[in-house]
Amino acid sequence: MGTYKTVIIAIVNKAYVEGDKPMLDLFLNGFWHGEDTRGLIFQLLLVAVDQTSFERCKSLHLHCHKLEADDPADFEAEKLYMSQDFINMMWRRTLFLKEMLKRGYSFIFTDIDVMWLRNPFPRLISFNESIDLQISTDSFNGDQLSEANPINTGFYMVRSNNRTISLFEKWYAQKNYSTKLKEQDVLNGMMKEGVFRELGLSVRFLDTRYFSGFCEVSRDFKAVTTVHANCCRTIGAKVVDLTAVVHDWKRFKSLSNSNSTLTLKWTNHVACNRSWKRKVN
Repeated sequence: MGTYKTVIIAIVNKAYVEGDKPMLDLFLNGFWHGEDTRGLIFQLLLVAVDQTSFERCKSLHLHCHKLEADDPADFEAEKLYMSQDFINMMWRRTLFLKEMLKRGYSFIFTDIDVMWLRNPFPRLISFNESIDLQISTDSFNGDQLSEANPINTGFYMVRSNNRTISLFEKWYAQKNYSTKLKEQDVLNGMMKEGVFRELGLSVRFLDTRYFSGFCEVSRDFKAVTTVHANCCRTIGAKVVDLTAVVHDWKRFKSLSNSNSTLTLKWTNHVACNRSWKRKVN
C-alpha cells in the first residue's frame, strides 16, 4: 500500500473552520511546517459535514466532499467530548469510512486535531505492507501487537479488503446497541471480545514515541511523527495547546543541529487540562 495509493481523510464541520484561529488552519499549517509533509496535501480529502465547512474547503482549493446526513441532526456547532451530538457525529464518520473501504479505498484517517510533524508513511509502510489496520493508542504498553493497548480512533491507517470491510460493518452495526458509547469504545470492546482475531485481521498498535498525543507525550523530538490533542475536551483548548506544539516544533527545528535539543520539552497542555472543568450542556 504505497504512499500515492492511499487517501488521507479528515472530517470538518463549521466549528473547525470559523473563529480567529480555526482548527483547520492549524491542521494545515502542520503539513506546511512538517518534514516531508507538504506534498501530502494532494492526498488529503476533507469531508465537510455542513455547507460552511464545505465552502471553506473549496476556498482553500483542496479536495473536498460534502457529506449528506441521513438525518436532520445539526453537525455545525462544536460537539463537546462525549455529548450525544459528539457521539452521533462519530458514528456518522464511521459510516462514511465504511463506504470508502467498500469502494476500494485504503486510507489514513486523521482527526483535525492531529499535527502531522513528519510524513508518517515511512513508519507505517516500512513495518509491514500487509498489515490490515495500524491504529494509534492513548498509551503504549511496549508491544505493538498487543490488544491490551488502549486504542484511539483519531489516527489510523486501514487497507481496503474483505477483512477490514467486515470489521467496519460489524462496528457500525453496533451503533443502535451502544447507547452513550462513542465508536472508539465500541471498537475497543469488539477487540477485547476477540473480533479482530475472528476476522483474521493483522493489527498493529502505534507507539506513542512516534504517534504521540496529549495523553502520553513523546519525549523524542527526533522521532515524533504526529501529535494528537487527545485527553482534551474543547476546540478552543486544543487550538491553544496545539499552537504551543507548533511553536515547540519550530524551536526544535531551529536547534536541530545543536546539542540543545537534548533539553527540549513540550509545553504543558494547560488549556486542555482546564477544559475538563467545563460543564456539558
